[in-house]
Amino acid sequence: MNETIKKEISKISNLIDFLNEDISDYKEDIWFRGQSDFSWTLSPGLLRFEQKTSEGNLLTRFKQSAAMLINSIPKNDFDWLFLMQHYGVPTRLLDWSESPLTALYFAVENDKEDDKEGALWLLKPIELNKIASISTTEKNFIPSFEDTELDNYKVETLRSNPRSKLTPIATIATRNSTRIQAQLGVFTIHHLDNKPIEDFCKSGELIKYKIPAIAKKELRKELELLSINKFSLFPELSSIGETLKNTLK
Repeated sequence: MNETIKKEISKISNLIDFLNEDISDYKEDIWFRGQSDFSWTLSPGLLRFEQKTSEGNLLTRFKQSAAMLINSIPKNDFDWLFLMQHYGVPTRLLDWSESPLTALYFAVENDKEDDKEGALWLLKPIELNKIASISTTEKNFIPSFEDTELDNYKVETLRSNPRSKLTPIATIATRNSTRIQAQLGVFTIHHLDNKPIEDFCKSGELIKYKIPAIAKKELRKELELLSINKFSLFPELSSIGETLKNTLK
């Protein structure tokens, strides 16, 4: 495991300083993920449950109930997975963002977690993909869900070959919802190996910063000053109502 834990973010200015120190010389993409509990691993929702079930089974059940409620039927199982992820069904997908401020928001936004230290993860997606032997001379190449590099990660492939275990990979998807566009969303996807992403990393693919519990409230205020809030990241009617309600507190 290669997991660099070395610095604490108490103010947004700390984050800017750390990014300048740690990645200013790195010229490929950097992704970010915020977690409200420092102890959490980089494991997608499907792998966090003691009661195991297959993603294929969840997908079948989701299709059964969702088909009559959506305007257009997803064209393939990956599109179904995005829809499941969007509505909180556990999948092999793990959400990341191209924005450090978006990730920081998710690390501190839940005030019920203010008694816990949080974490901000930085991932070098191209370096992660090199572990899975996905490499190219093309600068900033990250496969999409339509590329052949993802064929072995399809639900139907896992069903037909349930004994193989491949490394998680970083991938991009069409930003076909206001939410994923606002959050600059990107993904990693696991195969059938249940280890968290950090257990696959070995040479600087990840950096992990600590967010002290006592700093979360102040970081929320700083993010609000920069208009990083519920409505900017979830541009939906429900967010307007929640934002207005919070002004009355």
